[in-house]
Amino acid sequence: MSDPRAALRDARRVVVKIGSSTLASEDPSGAGRRESAYDRLARAVRALRDAGKLVVLVSSGAIALGARKLGYRARPKEMAKLQAAASAGQSVLMRAYEEAFDRAKLPVAQVLLTHADLADRVRANNARAALSALLDAGAVPILNENDAVAVEEIKFGDNDELSAMVTPLVAADVLVLLSDVAGLLDAAGERVSVVRDIASEAVPLIRSGRAGLKKSGVGTGGMASKIEAARRATLAGAHVVIADAGKKDVVGRIFAGDDEGTLFLAATRRLPAKKHWIAFTLRPRGDVWLDAGAAAAVRSKGTSVLAVGVAGVRGDFREGDSVRLLGLDGLEIGRGLARCSSTDAVLVAGRKDRLGGDEPGVLVHRDDLVVW
Repeated sequence: MSDPRAALRDARRVVVKIGSSTLASEDPSGAGRRESAYDRLARAVRALRDAGKLVVLVSSGAIALGARKLGYRARPKEMAKLQAAASAGQSVLMRAYEEAFDRAKLPVAQVLLTHADLADRVRANNARAALSALLDAGAVPILNENDAVAVEEIKFGDNDELSAMVTPLVAADVLVLLSDVAGLLDAAGERVSVVRDIASEAVPLIRSGRAGLKKSGVGTGGMASKIEAARRATLAGAHVVIADAGKKDVVGRIFAGDDEGTLFLAATRRLPAKKHWIAFTLRPRGDVWLDAGAAAAVRSKGTSVLAVGVAGVRGDFREGDSVRLLGLDGLEIGRGLARCSSTDAVLVAGRKDRLGGDEPGVLVHRDDLVVW
């Protein structure tokens, strides 16, 4: 591709995520200050809408604003205080967005989600339908984690992860991660303009301890989190841009095709929606070790996992739960949906017993399997 950023100009559905570090320093009322981050974002979204693009916003900031409102000196660590801060801050956050977007003549709608909402197929489909209806009505959905009720078992890792999950949910062409860094930095501290392969170009920079691993004290993300979000979104067929939220007209420049931030190109072989959900939304409930022959067949051909090739089972899972597939060396080969419980899997491991369904001895069917 001669101009890798040309596709950004043609995007029709966009997810924009903005982090706590950008919003926490703002006075949500905007009183006595220059144009606020909320107003800049509203103006940018207005321009995108005028250009025919539909926009979904994923916003952090509720806990940081709530901690300030409740008089906490720093981001709390206890779950109860985090939930209290989220409860107090969410109304402040949405009021700031309501006022800013009203000035831009755009209606907004609050959507609060937990990881459990997207891990359940029925609830995820309901969320997809609601977001589609909001976009059809001309509103800008503003998503955040429902921190007031979320506990560890149902939480997203952070809003970078949430934005990556929302990207395929709304069939977005582009995910923009706005932060307080210019993008991915190379070993010399220079911004990387384009990343074509995350595994070979971005991951080594993260492992080296460089790459612009700036992390504020008010949020939970960092560059490593954004690279993982980019990996997930690109595998869903979306381009991803990490850019500095504080830079003037940064969103407009991105979609004009300017060399702004770091662009991660969409994967040439995208994961189908169901397999993306299996790979990145479901949380594994157990591990299944494969013998050498089964591991080689799964790796090279993506074949179904048969009970006869199972060398061991760990965890407590039920039929339909996600499980990790491991080689005898302990390295993860892939993930899939179990066709039986962990109890039954233990009983038939290494044998040719029938587990039900159309094929005898199928523990994970190839249609429900993602191989790394």
